[in-house]
Amino acid sequence: MIKPLKHAAALALAALAFVPAALHAQAYPSKPIRLIVPFPPGGGVDFIGRIVGQKLTERLGQQVQIDNRAGANGIVGLEALKSAPPDGYTIAAASAGPLAVNPFIYAKLPHDTIRDFTHIANMVNFPLLLVAHPSLPVKNIKELVALARARPGQVSYSSPGSGNSAHLAAELFNSMAKTRILHVPYKGTAPAVVAVLSGEAQLTYSSIPSILPHVRSGRVRALGIGNAERIPSLPDFPTIAESGLPGFEAYAWGGMIGPAHMPAPIVQRLSREINEVLRQKDVADRMLAEGTVPTPSSPEEFTAYIRAELKKWGDVVKMAGIRAE
Repeated sequence: MIKPLKHAAALALAALAFVPAALHAQAYPSKPIRLIVPFPPGGGVDFIGRIVGQKLTERLGQQVQIDNRAGANGIVGLEALKSAPPDGYTIAAASAGPLAVNPFIYAKLPHDTIRDFTHIANMVNFPLLLVAHPSLPVKNIKELVALARARPGQVSYSSPGSGNSAHLAAELFNSMAKTRILHVPYKGTAPAVVAVLSGEAQLTYSSIPSILPHVRSGRVRALGIGNAERIPSLPDFPTIAESGLPGFEAYAWGGMIGPAHMPAPIVQRLSREINEVLRQKDVADRMLAEGTVPTPSSPEEFTAYIRAELKKWGDVVKMAGIRAE
């Protein structure tokens, strides 16, 4: 009879050990949640963080407070997240740059994308639109590839700086198309767009809200979108892949993460609520109108996606020899 009693005691102890975690998850959230955005107000990740944060406030019954912690390509904000307690009351809206590109452009990064964070849910991708100044004699991707191959180093593209999504998209294009389109970095999105509007640079990859008014006014010509599929709100814009470069995909994305070792029940709760928010028609319509595509996912799917992005962009960074400025 001794062994069964010992077995029963062990089961009882295991059950008791589970109770605090279960009760904690059941009571969550019981106070406001801090949502770190590692960029200044007004950008794409801030836009998504505020939409999702507002809806989570309504669904969870606790205020989700936006905390913009900009600096060092997202490093400042992610370090604040890394040092926070893993109790679900500090989370962050992070993007491809800090999570999938920084590990390769910085010699010493103070955190590890996989080890130091809990991946809660992917949220959106930000399609990149490749546009050309009207003086460049191309109307589609096939013509651009032919021209760039005929004039290596003579066609140029602007970007908001080294290591950002526009820079990486262009270098992926160079690699896949076997072209040598020249990189001209600027300090920010607005100067990079102005460079193409003025003809100082001939091409740029831009988020849709920043460039669409200039496409519609005829000041730049749209050549293709970096998504795998056409965007429902812009059905007449072909993808780069279908226009002459099969398999090409390049876009920015944003997802929700937390500190490492968050309790699984809280992670699942947050992931479920975020996914429900992204599926709400008013939210999806608002995002699509801004050229942003909702991409709800499970924590496991998000981790797998981040691993794939690390491999993809790590290869591009190494191939192009990109380093942080």
